[in-house]
Amino acid sequence: MSYPLGMVNRVTHLRYNYRIYPDVDQRTMLARTFGSARVVYNDALRIFQNAWKAGLDRPGFAAVARAVITEAKQTLDRVWLAEVSVVPLQQSLRHLQVAYNAFFASLRGDRKGPKVGPPRFKRRSARQSAEFTRRGFVLRETGKLYLAKIGEVKVAWSRDLPSEPSSVTVIKDGTGKYFVSFVVAVDGAPLPDLGEDAVVGIDLGLSAFAVTSSGKRIESPKFLRRAERKLKKYQRAVSRKQKGSQNGRKARLKLAKVHARVASQRRDFIEQETTRLVRESQVLAVETLNVHGMAAKGMRLGKSVHDQALGMFLRVLTAKAARAGRTLIAVDRFYASTQICSACEAKTGPKGKEELHVREWQCTDCGAVHDRDVNAAINILREGLRQIAEHEQLAAGHRKDQSNLGAESLNACGGDTKTSDTLAAPETPNTGTEPGTSGNAKPERDKSLPPSL
Repeated sequence: MSYPLGMVNRVTHLRYNYRIYPDVDQRTMLARTFGSARVVYNDALRIFQNAWKAGLDRPGFAAVARAVITEAKQTLDRVWLAEVSVVPLQQSLRHLQVAYNAFFASLRGDRKGPKVGPPRFKRRSARQSAEFTRRGFVLRETGKLYLAKIGEVKVAWSRDLPSEPSSVTVIKDGTGKYFVSFVVAVDGAPLPDLGEDAVVGIDLGLSAFAVTSSGKRIESPKFLRRAERKLKKYQRAVSRKQKGSQNGRKARLKLAKVHARVASQRRDFIEQETTRLVRESQVLAVETLNVHGMAAKGMRLGKSVHDQALGMFLRVLTAKAARAGRTLIAVDRFYASTQICSACEAKTGPKGKEELHVREWQCTDCGAVHDRDVNAAINILREGLRQIAEHEQLAAGHRKDQSNLGAESLNACGGDTKTSDTLAAPETPNTGTEPGTSGNAKPERDKSLPPSL
């Protein structure tokens, strides 16, 4: 895993989230919109699955959209689709297309990351959403948000939008609260350069959330552990209620509010810590982590690992460093940062899970005493700086090769050499196709793969 060195994203698409307060009629229309988008998604998915099982060619996206939206509105079973805006219905089909594209890219090996399964049917759940493009919403001068066939909705503007939004997603969470998420384009504004000394290595863990190479410890907030007693109480209450009853719904709502509070606290903590690290450091070195492996049953650390949300921390830190023009280096997780002595570089530190309890140790070669986490952070920083130096050396060699190539071409074509009176034959334009083939030819589809949109 590697990240660009000092690269600044000139234009970045971000999401700006706000709370909204729809009235009773608007909540009813939003519920119909959520349900209609889910039904259209499931109907389209069923068409593709039936075509694949029957061994037929995959139907086109336009044909499926016409069948599950336009033609479905004329039937008695789906006549209520006409009551909501068509924009979120079309966006629901595009989401299905993205899911299928990711699945086939994963099958071919073109997609990075873990394998992705085929799309699955959506079910009615506590969290629901619907997306509107520019054709389906308008920002009024009064500060309200107009949604097609829903009306003007009151928005709690906590901050101004940096640019005109390209789309908005209306979300209803498990607690019954409504939010809107705008997608906006933001110009990447690099922060002022802090110099070569503003470097930091970060060691992530469980006893402490993070420890830097300067010795600063970011203690683990353990939001889930702190709310565990309340969660157990409400989970028992939910299990005692009859399914589908009004009391059962109230009990589930109380439980959902506790989970939502834990998630909000964790998200706010990560946002604040990543912002501080990016503002105070020019170069950041972090260790890649196998979060799924750490949370495996054999490790018996699953709850603590998920409570830390280390994967979220790395994703947010990577995005903020790219926008701010900071250099973020990812050190391989197999690098023995804990075992190496930061003073003499001898590999004499604690090893494996059986020595996980050792928090302080002494090097048997040089006698230096180390804090386990601080020593690991120093080694991570050292390895990150080594990777930067190696990258710069390779880049310098590449530039030197390019300059030598340019000089040889100049000496061969000009100066004291004799020019040729013959004219070179015109070059054949590159059409991007192999000889003997047509530029409009389409590659054949692999019949062994399920159909995609």
